[in-house]
Amino acid sequence: MDKTKIAVNVFDKNASLYQTKFMDVSMYHDSFDIFCSYIQKKEAEILELACGPGNITKYLLDRRPDFKILGTDLAPNMIELAKLNNPSATFQLLDSRDIKSLNKRYDAIMCGFILPYLSKEETEQLIKDVALILNSQGIIYMSTMEDDYSKSGFKKGSTGDEIFMHYHQADYLIDALKASGFKMIDLQRKIYDAADKTKTVDLILIAQLS
Repeated sequence: MDKTKIAVNVFDKNASLYQTKFMDVSMYHDSFDIFCSYIQKKEAEILELACGPGNITKYLLDRRPDFKILGTDLAPNMIELAKLNNPSATFQLLDSRDIKSLNKRYDAIMCGFILPYLSKEETEQLIKDVALILNSQGIIYMSTMEDDYSKSGFKKGSTGDEIFMHYHQADYLIDALKASGFKMIDLQRKIYDAADKTKTVDLILIAQLS
């Protein structure tokens, strides 16, 4: 079984537990506010990748009820929870590597929790694909655990399940964004204690298509 299928199975099995543990995204509110502030169009079309139980979706809609959000995920149980948590949004199963199949353009794309499950090559391709489906001046939000990419590997979570986690680095992410025509808006790092008491760094990048 490939690493993507393993991750999908783990998240599908533990969807309710994940919702209980991670529905609070207050640590990221300031960065979500920046994302929203650059989307001035009313009833903007937003694509969210790896929406999980709709925790980010809920915050965005609380801030901007006019947003037309399509939330996507590969775990069916996550999609069902997201629908319950966000009745005004639309959700569907979708692999983030297939976003061009939507055949639609968006005003902004939220990639809050997808990068740790994509390789460097998949992430660079995702950025290229996002540039193709964003409208002019479109916004992208990306966050990931930041560390040397070589440290990527299977990690055991609190449930005992192992998932392959990719660490990413700011330098090549910024280079990939610029190569696809984005200009940087904001870069943040948030440091917190992981389950094993080690320090984890969350890297947040917000950029606008030129």
